Amino acid sequence: METNPVVALFLVLGIIITAARVGGAIARHFDQPRVLGELVVGVILGPTLLDLLHLPTFGIEAAHLEVTIHELAELGVLLLMFKVGLDVHLRELAEVGLVAGIAGVSGALLPLAMALPVVAAFGYSWQEGLFAGVTLAATSVSISAQVLLELDVLRTREGNALLATALIDDVVAILLVSLAIAITGPQQSAQPGDLLLIVAQMGIYIVVASAVAWFILPRAANWIHHHPAASQSYGVPAFALIMALLFGWSAEYLGGVAAITGAFIAGVGFSRARENVKRAIDVAASNMSYAFLVPIFFVSVGLQTDLSRFPLDALPFAAVLLLVAVASKVIGCGAGARLGGFNNQESLRLGVCMISRGEVGLIIASLGLSSGIFRAEQPLFTSLFLVILLSTVLTPPLVRRVFQETPSEVTEGV
Repeated sequence: METNPVVALFLVLGIIITAARVGGAIARHFDQPRVLGELVVGVILGPTLLDLLHLPTFGIEAAHLEVTIHELAELGVLLLMFKVGLDVHLRELAEVGLVAGIAGVSGALLPLAMALPVVAAFGYSWQEGLFAGVTLAATSVSISAQVLLELDVLRTREGNALLATALIDDVVAILLVSLAIAITGPQQSAQPGDLLLIVAQMGIYIVVASAVAWFILPRAANWIHHHPAASQSYGVPAFALIMALLFGWSAEYLGGVAAITGAFIAGVGFSRARENVKRAIDVAASNMSYAFLVPIFFVSVGLQTDLSRFPLDALPFAAVLLLVAVASKVIGCGAGARLGGFNNQESLRLGVCMISRGEVGLIIASLGLSSGIFRAEQPLFTSLFLVILLSTVLTPPLVRRVFQETPSEVTEGV
């Protein structure tokens, strides 16, 4: 009897989502972010230990499963970055705009500047070094924000600065990854002048897409919400999902930038909608992404990573990358905050809060893998994966360490 390959997909997705939820719950039990548990589960289910997708049960359907899970993971990345844009609080972030602007840019550029020569010194190409640097330019704000929330200091000047700096850092990182893909892809053999055309194409798209998202998307969502016929059948969430997909498509097809850039821009646009409209979009996006697609993405990264083949002689390289990852954020963001007007203690705190790469680093690393710049069996990719894991683990205790003072001391000088 011939089996339907989709039935095997049902089983695999059920296993992945169940394992991700269990792994996330265990991580939270030990005061670690859920993403860490989901990553570890992915490693366990992947070729490092169980090699789930290549079990004899699935036979020739393994290739079909790999492709489908990869595509679902890509959709999860798109919605995750849409959700990041949707969570932007522009008014609060504007209050610490100078610090965030300087620290966000310097905190994204210094990891790139430090990683590129280090990766090249270990024998990798400049393309691989460039993308490794862009991966380390990312920051995961959710992990540090959760710790600050637990310490009751998230709504202080430093907390707002963290959120604003991470936003700008991620915007710069997203632009850097789009540029890196453009100049390390097929266009890298083109004439030098073509690079200017690529940058111009990207710039024009970002300006136009941002204008459409800023002025049209929130007004359209508000209209749909108040129009009886259009508001039925989940009109606002459906419209938001359509726009996230179309902006993601247009980013790559029209702008030559990463699809996540378009989704992020769409999310920022919808963040300007009325509060009840924005809440409806947020609930729908969260349910769809965090309950289904995002866990698939995090686990899928582990499914592509084989730590059992990681050569022991590459450990020094991974250790150096970890040192670069930590130092570049503390120095880059800390120095930027100091230039922006923070004192030494506030600057150190902000720099430490930016260490974690978390989900944003994974998104960029996975883009390097899917675009062919990295290879899954390569020590560079597995080293970056380890750095993302370790930076995620190190951040909560380090943040608690530098925020040992009481909230009243933390807010001094506000």
